[in-house]
Amino acid sequence: MQLVETAPHEFAAHFLFAEHGLSPFFACDRRVKEGGGSQRATFQYESEEWEASLSYRDSGLAHPGATLPTGTSFELDEMREFDLYIHSCYDQVGERSLHAHIAPRWQGMESKNGKSISVPDDLDEGVNLHIQGSNIEFERYQPLIRKAAASVGISPGYFRQLHEFSTILDAERYVRLHEGVSGSVHARDGPIAQLGHLLENDRQGRRKLVQYDSDERGRNQPGYYHTATLGPRRIREAFPEHELPKEIKHYYAKEAAGLDSGRALSHPKVGVSYQKSFWDDQLGASASALEQLTVELEETLFSVLAEAGVPLQTGMGTYVEDAYFSAEESNRNRDVVELDFTQIKHRQESVVIKHIADGLAPTAWDALQVLVTDGGEISPQEIAEEADRHPGSVRRALDRIPELVEREYGSVSLRSKYIADLVHDAVKEAKEATRRAAEAGAKAMEAAERGVDESTSAFIAWAAKHDIDVQDRDGGDLKLDFGKVDDIRKKLREGFDLWTSANMPEERYRMAKVRYREDVGSKGNYLSTSDVKSFATTAWRLLD
Repeated sequence: MQLVETAPHEFAAHFLFAEHGLSPFFACDRRVKEGGGSQRATFQYESEEWEASLSYRDSGLAHPGATLPTGTSFELDEMREFDLYIHSCYDQVGERSLHAHIAPRWQGMESKNGKSISVPDDLDEGVNLHIQGSNIEFERYQPLIRKAAASVGISPGYFRQLHEFSTILDAERYVRLHEGVSGSVHARDGPIAQLGHLLENDRQGRRKLVQYDSDERGRNQPGYYHTATLGPRRIREAFPEHELPKEIKHYYAKEAAGLDSGRALSHPKVGVSYQKSFWDDQLGASASALEQLTVELEETLFSVLAEAGVPLQTGMGTYVEDAYFSAEESNRNRDVVELDFTQIKHRQESVVIKHIADGLAPTAWDALQVLVTDGGEISPQEIAEEADRHPGSVRRALDRIPELVEREYGSVSLRSKYIADLVHDAVKEAKEATRRAAEAGAKAMEAAERGVDESTSAFIAWAAKHDIDVQDRDGGDLKLDFGKVDDIRKKLREGFDLWTSANMPEERYRMAKVRYREDVGSKGNYLSTSDVKSFATTAWRLLD
């Protein structure tokens, strides 16, 4: 299936070159001096004209002296670093460009304030290019640098072989949607919000869900800036074949609210970006790494759009062309992974229900109560202190519920916001059940003290235990309010059997006014968040 062609947006990387040692650095210094402080040139790349400029800046590195620690002669009088700017001559907007900050690397290098600079152990000497660019295909950055270097008199061969420690820092791909069809993407129950709420950890600072519906000037702009950022563990719950942490976002330009709808910038972008800060690993800059990056960003973007009901083909006024997004169909094949939030919910519900149904040890209950009420990072030791339990027993209890909690670096947290909500409901229900049991016992004792027989007190205790409001006034109808109940017929029959066992009038119970609430979404799962509806009827309609 041919899908819409996504566009590259931001890109940042460290390109490290070591094959020719410091020769590229010395070449930059020589060419800048020969040009009186800078060099400028134009060149052709893929039938497009580009302009390159090379200049210098002061360096924060300490001068190594006449000889480097590696033994290489260093004949420069002053430390400099270099800037290579490249931009498209055909770009009318001026945002299709890249900047490469060129700095030397050698073992034992230091900053001017004496701070040691980290250099890979297997790199004796080389140069690092800190790349920042936008609106250029990811795989074109290195060829553009080589072409630009050649145009200003530096050998392109210096920038042919990337060192294995080269790494991607930031990358985004996007489409621009017509504002009339983008609402389902940023809706409160849309895919961005659901990804943020269901899949991210609730306690470790790794969940980032942002929902701004007004711009910096306070102007109303629904969907102005909505993002969900997920680490690699969470992203795999939705995309099992993916590993890169990502941010999914729906956003408008700052000036969008004041623009006519005929302008492209008045319509929002939907993008997916790589988030290096959300994991401890790194993504290399090789051809295979760039392919993985593009595939994962596009597959995530298409899946979010599909979940929101947005067509993935061009036409029908869905997409809006801008200076860098062509709104054309792509020749690349991409998988559209179905974001089955129902399955994710059920998977997370099932582990909670399993542990609740199997019965939790008192220490585990105490730990869960602390976790759902505490607002920050917390350790097993802190749980033990707050719950007045032995730290060892807390750790053993946590080990028995691994599907509910995560333990890392001495801290413990509930596995997701959704699980946190489910556990909160379960803990609350357990507290209510304890309260009702205590009230049931008290009311049974009170009935016994008043001389009420045992069978009557059994009905009173049953009603208190299940939080059933019984109104039985002389001259009025019997009224039974069951609240929320899974199986009203079964519960009503329990009460009827106890009522008749107490020799109370059968017809009075059968004519009782009954009120109850029932989950009409996923009936039978008391932890469900589905819709709940209220009903009113007469007891005999449900008993017969």
